[in-house]
Amino acid sequence: MIYLQLFLSFFQVGLFSVGGGYAAIPLIQNQVVTMHGWLSMSEFIDLITIAEMTPGPIAINSATFVGIRVGGIPGALIATFGCITPSIILVSLLAYIYFKYKETMFLKNILKCLRPTVVALIAGAGLSILFTVVFKETVSLKSLNGIGLAVFLAALFALRKWRTNPILTMVVCGVVSTVLNLLIPSLF
Repeated sequence: MIYLQLFLSFFQVGLFSVGGGYAAIPLIQNQVVTMHGWLSMSEFIDLITIAEMTPGPIAINSATFVGIRVGGIPGALIATFGCITPSIILVSLLAYIYFKYKETMFLKNILKCLRPTVVALIAGAGLSILFTVVFKETVSLKSLNGIGLAVFLAALFALRKWRTNPILTMVVCGVVSTVLNLLIPSLF
């Protein structure tokens, strides 16, 4: 039964994550944290961090990780297959339709209308993760994680102002956070 749940959950993620990996984050969160409780929100943030740092798409890396966690190696294979099956079907179909009708205004208008939806999905996922990092429990000044906020703002500034390498930025932020956590654990 768990294998069927894994397949169907990640089939939905693969089917409805229009716009790429970041757009899939709220869908993955809904399936693995909210609906099935396979991961806590803290574990989910760790999952996204690892899925982002490892090669490959976020959704597929997440499916593999959750599959192993919930159902071992067979669970990983089934969840990953569930995640890629819609893409195989839809990309084949859309490639055929796109190349046949790419010059029509109807298709151009459809693609134009999907852009704001993708931006909203990415922004929603980003804000959800940001609130979890910046606030320890609930959104209030009392539970504000100052170190988390400072690391976020420093990373954002470095990425936007100096266009630093994202991998280097993640490594530096990880080292800084780890050192601060070891030196002053009460801040975390």
